[in-house]
Amino acid sequence: MGTTYKQSGVDIEAGDAFVERIKPHAARTLRPEVMGGVGGFGGLFALPPGKYQQPVLVAGTDGVGTKLKVAFAAGRHGTVGIDLVAMSVNDILTCGAEPLFFLDYFATGRLEVDDAAEVVKGIALGCEQAGCALLGGETAEMPGFYARGEYDLAGFCVGVVERAAIIDGKRVAPGDALIGLPSSGLHSNGYSLARKVLLDDGKLALDATPEGLDRPLVDALLEPTRIYVKDVLALLQAVKVKGLAHITGSGIPGNLPRCLPDGTRAVLSEKTWPKPPIFDLIAKLGSVARDEMFSTFNMGLGLILVVAKEDVAQALSVLSGRGARAFEVGRVEAGQGEATAVIDP
Repeated sequence: MGTTYKQSGVDIEAGDAFVERIKPHAARTLRPEVMGGVGGFGGLFALPPGKYQQPVLVAGTDGVGTKLKVAFAAGRHGTVGIDLVAMSVNDILTCGAEPLFFLDYFATGRLEVDDAAEVVKGIALGCEQAGCALLGGETAEMPGFYARGEYDLAGFCVGVVERAAIIDGKRVAPGDALIGLPSSGLHSNGYSLARKVLLDDGKLALDATPEGLDRPLVDALLEPTRIYVKDVLALLQAVKVKGLAHITGSGIPGNLPRCLPDGTRAVLSEKTWPKPPIFDLIAKLGSVARDEMFSTFNMGLGLILVVAKEDVAQALSVLSGRGARAFEVGRVEAGQGEATAVIDP
C-alpha cells in the first residue's frame, strides 16, 4: 500500500467529523436571510427586502493575535472564538453597520477535533452576541507549518448600513462630547507586551492570583473581548452619533483620531472611567511608562462615541436602560492639522 494523505499528516476523516461537530453551533446563529447551510462551497445571504433604501455593504477582517498563546498554554479554547468575532464586528460597527454574517478561517498543523470544536463554539457564541450568522468558514490542516497543539484564526464579517446613516465623523465639531464604553479587559491587543511582562519576565503562573487581581491571571488574560453591537445599534435609533472609534492596537491616541476631522482634537480625562486591574499590574510589574500603556492597550475603554453635548444625557440613559455602563470621558476641541487625541491624568 502506498503513502496516504493521512500518513503525511492530514486526516480527512477528522475534518469531516469536525464539520459535523460544528453544525449545531452554526445553526444557532442562523438569520432568516441565510440561504442553505454549512458544508457548501460558498455561503448565500439575501439582503432583507424593503428594509434599506440604499444599502451599503461594510466588510471587516481581523484575528486574535498572540492572545492565542495564552489559550495554548492554558489549554482553554472556548473564548478565543468570541474574540475573533468581536474584533471584526466592532470594527464595522463604527460605520453604523449592522453585522449580517461572519466567516472564519482556522489553520492548524494537526486537527484536534475537540479543541477546534471549542473554538468554533466560541465563534458561534460571538455571532449570537452580535446578531450575525455564522455563514461558513475554512479549516486548513497544514502539517509542519504550525507547532503541535497550536493554530491561528482569522475572521471576516460583512454588514450593512443605510447610505444616509453612515457614521463617518465628518460632522464632529468642537464642543461635542465623548462617551466611553468600558472594555472587559485587554480585549485582543497588546498581548506580546503583556506576555513578556507577566509571563516571560515576571514568571507569573497562569493559575496564580497576583496582588491587585481578584481572580487567577489566566481568567483575566482570557477574558473575551466585549461585543458592543446590540447596545450601539439600539443607541443609534435614539441618538445622533457623529463618530465611533473601536479602541484596538495603538490605543486611544491611535484610534480615536480616525473618527475625527482634521482641525480637531479629542481631550479625555483619565479619571472619568474605571480601568480593569490587569492594566495596573502590567504597568507596575514591567515599569511600563504611561504613554506606552496608552499607545498599546485600550486602558479600559473599548469603544468611544462622539455625540453633541446636548445628547449626552439621553445617550447615557439609553445605554443604562440596556444594562450597559458608559461614561462621559471628554470633549472635542479645535486643533491644528490632523486630528489628535490626548489623555489628561
